[in-house]
Amino acid sequence: MEYKEKVVLRFINGKGVRGYLKSINHGNETIPLETKEGRKEINLSELKAIYFVKTFKGDREYQERNVYGLTKTKGKRVIVKFKDGELITGFLEGPIPWKKGFFLDNPDPSQKGFFLLPTDERSNNIKIFVVNSSIEEVVVP
Repeated sequence: MEYKEKVVLRFINGKGVRGYLKSINHGNETIPLETKEGRKEINLSELKAIYFVKTFKGDREYQERNVYGLTKTKGKRVIVKFKDGELITGFLEGPIPWKKGFFLDNPDPSQKGFFLLPTDERSNNIKIFVVNSSIEEVVVP
């Protein structure tokens, strides 16, 4: 298995880990991550989100702008509020992956999360896989 994409995994407990990921299967409970220490199986239920990044270094000085209108619309606008209070904005990659109004009350167990594209093209994030179990609220403005 060849690992291609640079990712930063953010855990529910606030910790993070960097590594390489080949792909995500929406139905799997775990993902294979290649790190400096070797290959690890990470349980999705422990994660908040997976950030697919341009570089591991990033730019700590850059303040990402979570505002719509900075780029051409890439899909449906979404605001995600995580259980830890963090808010992120983005565009859904693909169709809305839930029935309107029923996402949090009646989640599809076969879908562990969904992809967001950042609103700021200058962001170090290419896309974000948001883990359903880490979400408090989703707003489609």
